[in-house]
Amino acid sequence: MMVLKALPGLKALRGPLSRSLATQALADEPSAPQVTCEVPGPKSKELFRELNDMQQAGSVQLFADYEKSAGNYLADVDGNMLLDVYMQISSMPLGYNHPAMLKALTDPHNQKMIANRPALGVFPNRDWPEKLKKVLLRKGVAPPGFSCITTMMCGSCSNENSFKNIFIWYADKHRHGEPFTKEEMESCMINKVPGSPRYSIMSFDGAFHGRTLGSLSTTHSKYIHKIDVPAFDWPIAPFPRYKYPLEANERENKEEDERCLARVDELFEIYAKEKKVPVAGVIVEPIQAEGGDNHGSPYFFQKLQQITRKHGGALLIDEVQTGGGPTGKMWCHEHFNLDSPPHIVTFSKKMQMGGYYHLEEMKPKQSYRVFNTWMGDPSKLILLEAIVDVIEKENLLDRVTRVGNYTLDHLKKLENEFPNSINSSRGRGTFIAFDCATAQLRDATIKKLLQNGIQAGGCGEKAVRLRPALTFTEHHANIFLDNLRSVLKG
Repeated sequence: MMVLKALPGLKALRGPLSRSLATQALADEPSAPQVTCEVPGPKSKELFRELNDMQQAGSVQLFADYEKSAGNYLADVDGNMLLDVYMQISSMPLGYNHPAMLKALTDPHNQKMIANRPALGVFPNRDWPEKLKKVLLRKGVAPPGFSCITTMMCGSCSNENSFKNIFIWYADKHRHGEPFTKEEMESCMINKVPGSPRYSIMSFDGAFHGRTLGSLSTTHSKYIHKIDVPAFDWPIAPFPRYKYPLEANERENKEEDERCLARVDELFEIYAKEKKVPVAGVIVEPIQAEGGDNHGSPYFFQKLQQITRKHGGALLIDEVQTGGGPTGKMWCHEHFNLDSPPHIVTFSKKMQMGGYYHLEEMKPKQSYRVFNTWMGDPSKLILLEAIVDVIEKENLLDRVTRVGNYTLDHLKKLENEFPNSINSSRGRGTFIAFDCATAQLRDATIKKLLQNGIQAGGCGEKAVRLRPALTFTEHHANIFLDNLRSVLKG
């Protein structure tokens, strides 16, 4: 077995704090990546052929061995142990096989909840209200200002049902609270106005909000997600594209904010007056993840909320990827100092289940308007309870902030060392990305990192993104940085 150890070339990037924290890695983690063969190896390739005979499996990168995976390390079926800085596309908050999560699954009460899998919309368990209050609505977990929650299965269906919620709210406002008319009830059954009104949701160029039909009309990151699928003619606004480093480009970036905000305001007017398809709401990511880790400033989001409010629309902040702590706060929009809560905040991934927080005014007046059989997953709430307990007990959000600053600082040093290869390092907490000079270099960098035992991810045209667990330390960061430097050095 070949064990990849830290390379000597980055010793200058390490400090005493980092060395002492090396001992904090989970006891069952290896000290470094272990690579026994190429990735994917022969067993993964054979399993791929078997799976691909049954379904389109072209997205599969490798087959994992989850029994052997531990903490920040993902084991594959060929015996490789990979430092995972991507964590199932940002969805593993405590890494693999965390003892607190495994313990939660041994509780007999929890086992019966999982085994009986209730249809939560009609037959929830007796402790379901208590669980929602204790976990999703507890202080420090729920975004400030929210006391209402609707649970769902995944991020796409969370956004999809949020759109319905917004349309219901918007229509009720314009109906002035009056009951449905006979014409509305009959026309909606044949997809005609006024029962099926022509409303729209504004989204942003580069956005990703899911692959279900309505959500797909607000996704604009890759053509492969959308091609051949009918879409709504809904407005698409520009999202800021900043120049880095931020401190050296303040004037240009402020102008970029103003340009994008002016277009948002203009699109509200165009869709209301010219197209006659008024914008009922705006959906936006705090950081456009799939689209390239594009950031918006607090000023941009503050003004966006004001413009949306001026036009009578709802603001939906999609925290599917940013929620659950990776930016150093439980919710990324907490960094923006908004003057009031958004109307809706959607979540999934690190939160284990899907759903959305919403203001009291967004709650539908009639039952079955936002509904499906399962309305979420009790087993995921059981896991989330264990997760948030660990986050609080181990102060993981503070760790995320500290380790994120450390990692970003040293990425910027690597930028100075390899200015023709990487640039634009950016991030909040450990939600970090940097750009490669070309898309080809980005793809090659990710591939070479994988062969060195580092599982990373790409996004946008030429970005490498980091999505580590909240348990990621300076020790793990150094392993990543060492190997990145080796790859860039060639």
